[in-house]
Amino acid sequence: MKIFIDSADINEIKKANAMGVIDGVTTNPSLIAKTGRDFKSCVKDIVAEIKGPISLEVTHIDTAETMFEEAKKLADIAKNVVVKIPLTEEGLKAVKLCRNHGINVNVTLCFSPNQALLAAKAGANYISPFVGRLDDISEEGMQLIDQIAQIYSNYKFDTEILVASIRNPLHVRDAALIGADVCTIPFSVIQQLVKHTLTDIGLAKFAKDWEKVPK
Repeated sequence: MKIFIDSADINEIKKANAMGVIDGVTTNPSLIAKTGRDFKSCVKDIVAEIKGPISLEVTHIDTAETMFEEAKKLADIAKNVVVKIPLTEEGLKAVKLCRNHGINVNVTLCFSPNQALLAAKAGANYISPFVGRLDDISEEGMQLIDQIAQIYSNYKFDTEILVASIRNPLHVRDAALIGADVCTIPFSVIQQLVKHTLTDIGLAKFAKDWEKVPK
């Protein structure tokens, strides 16, 4: 399973990338706004740091044509840019336009298996189901991942399942057990993945015992 960092903070991205586990980045308007930086300089730093897929989201979403025109500009930033397009009727039309022009697409804000089916048929490279937001309304987010995985397996779709809205390490574990292609994870959760109480206890014991070794 590939691991993307869900962040626009270049400091977080650099720290995570230094661990050797990051395959790509996902951003959205909210994450970029959170940095307090302008879009161009923010993206420039990310592109310089990460060689894998970098998802950048369209913001003019009224029509397929406006999304497509913005998608072309985003795709021109770098070869590894993947354009995020919302899962709407106009969004699906934009996906088709993008794919016909060789632009890679991540269809975002997916909350049902039917939506995921349509996105795959439209030609999405990635589908982004938001598991945490489903959990927030008392639905089972990971059940959606399981259902999408079954549908895509049934019909041999190439669309990769990119699990989004990750809130905790259990989401990551369950996504990996199901066989999701990608998890996009906030930096705070990536840090949690590393930690285990027994690891800390073991390190403390090794250090204490090392002090007893004659020097």
